[in-house]
Amino acid sequence: MRQLYTPIEPYQTHTLTVSEGHRLYVEECGRPDGLPVVFVHGGPGSGCEPWHRQFFNPKMYRIILFDQRGCGRSVPHAELAGNTTGNLVVDMETIRRALGVERWVVFGGSWGSTLGLVYAETHPERVLGLILRGIFLCRPRDIHWFYQDGASYLLPDYWEDYLQTIPLEEQDGLVAAYYRRLTGDDDLVRMAAAKAWSLWEGRASTLLPKASVIDHFANPHTALSLARIECHYFMNDSFLEPDQILNNAEKLQGIPGVIVHGRYDVVCPVEQAWALHRAWPESYLQIIPDAGHSATEPGIVDALMAATNQFALRYR
Repeated sequence: MRQLYTPIEPYQTHTLTVSEGHRLYVEECGRPDGLPVVFVHGGPGSGCEPWHRQFFNPKMYRIILFDQRGCGRSVPHAELAGNTTGNLVVDMETIRRALGVERWVVFGGSWGSTLGLVYAETHPERVLGLILRGIFLCRPRDIHWFYQDGASYLLPDYWEDYLQTIPLEEQDGLVAAYYRRLTGDDDLVRMAAAKAWSLWEGRASTLLPKASVIDHFANPHTALSLARIECHYFMNDSFLEPDQILNNAEKLQGIPGVIVHGRYDVVCPVEQAWALHRAWPESYLQIIPDAGHSATEPGIVDALMAATNQFALRYR
């Protein structure tokens, strides 16, 4: 199986001020005159990690990574004001123009696939291609599956820990119950809720338990931004119209795309990838038979590396 490229460091970093006082961290790695690719991280609210640079051949790609509003190295941390899907799409355009990029490949997983698709449907003329992993359509049914009723039957032991923060009388509306705690004034309650929310996602993300993934989600800095921002989005239908991504899929016509999805993805069941592929028949769907949701799954790494190599050769 293909392995990640060796670790690299940015050759340049930027701080871009956008609306509502948000300041975004942006970095460039690889080859300055290479094929531009923008890495769109998950969550929303998780931020980029150094190993995300390693999906791309640094001799062929100009690798652009950024932390979305309120997470990672962007500030203010865990801020909800002005944090909407539409604003994140505008932010991507701000980054593209600031870096002098005409068109780029968009690479995103989980929420990164959501934002990448919304961006591509809004600005198809700016997208050379899409490489997407763990498709998340952000429909109410998708949120209900993972945060209220569905995944709970597959992972009842982890689910029990997720429920412990919320009293029984509030458990018929778990996203709203978490939102009250994550936006409340009690620091201890807020952090306890953030860790429970984030750990549930981390534990569910891999087919087999993986300590590095769980540790990332358990990190207090990550947990707070991830839980607050995700819950904020999900309370607002992810700032999307009903079935927005599928209904606008015709705007992806002419854009080459690769979809990689784990067969046993508990966070975002594979039906979401199938629905996208049906709406966007030009895409190539690869279902990985022995993988869950995480980008760290070996089969998913292999498929994503194949896709980035394919696009590098296509546009060299």
